[in-house]
Amino acid sequence: MNAAEPAWYHETLYPELGQRFRIDKVIFEEKSEFQHVVIFENAVLGRVLALDGVIQVTQRDEFVYHEMMTHVPLISHQNPQDILIIGGGDGGILREVLRHPVRRAVMVEIDPTVVDMCAKYMPSISAGAFDNKKGEVIFADGCRYVKENKDKFDVIIVDSTDPQGPGEVLFTEEFYRDCAAALNPGGIMVTQNGVPFFQADELKSSIANFRKLFQYGSCYVATIPTYYGGFMAMGWAAKDGTTGTITQTRRNAWQALGLTTQYYNLDVHQGAFALPEFIRGIVV
Repeated sequence: MNAAEPAWYHETLYPELGQRFRIDKVIFEEKSEFQHVVIFENAVLGRVLALDGVIQVTQRDEFVYHEMMTHVPLISHQNPQDILIIGGGDGGILREVLRHPVRRAVMVEIDPTVVDMCAKYMPSISAGAFDNKKGEVIFADGCRYVKENKDKFDVIIVDSTDPQGPGEVLFTEEFYRDCAAALNPGGIMVTQNGVPFFQADELKSSIANFRKLFQYGSCYVATIPTYYGGFMAMGWAAKDGTTGTITQTRRNAWQALGLTTQYYNLDVHQGAFALPEFIRGIVV
């Protein structure tokens, strides 16, 4: 390649199509015990984390994903105190959870390299969350932790990779059953469920499992520029049938918090559950 030509990162999530990101500078690259990890700089998106050929997060638009994965379930739940995060090695979910008056937040991540390198090279995403005394980071297999741990949680947030590599087991009926058992009465689980336009089977399978194991299962959506293909789906499973509607008490609680956000607000929360027809067709 000509030295003057830019280097590009080609995402390999789909065999038939893809996207590429110009690499202005490689910050970190290593094959960890579990996956290939790379962090690079891009002039538009800032620093970018990719795992096993798939873009995970960028500094530019991470707020959309992290705010929607966190505030939607925590504001829907009537009293979220004990929160479990499966995955989430960049620290963004933990950051947003700890902005709420929770009692504790446990984050279970399989790969220490992801946590260490994101904390070192993308610290704006975790924003000090790893040092917060209410947060606990455990390096373990999330599936095994949920199965073997005896603690109960009010909300479980599954911030997983796509169903390949170490994240594959986090899309199984067995895992979802163990999550249901780990939730307190009234508990809510949300999951990363991909882009329905390209990953319809993944979403359909997850929601079918939710409806076997929980009183209510569906999804809500957000648009995140990095994840091409339109809406991203967040899976929704509630033990007591909670549909994501916000009570007046919880509206007041959100307003009392006075949090500054870049994407989430109460209107966006409600609108996120209004699904386009093609997504309704997947989740019926």
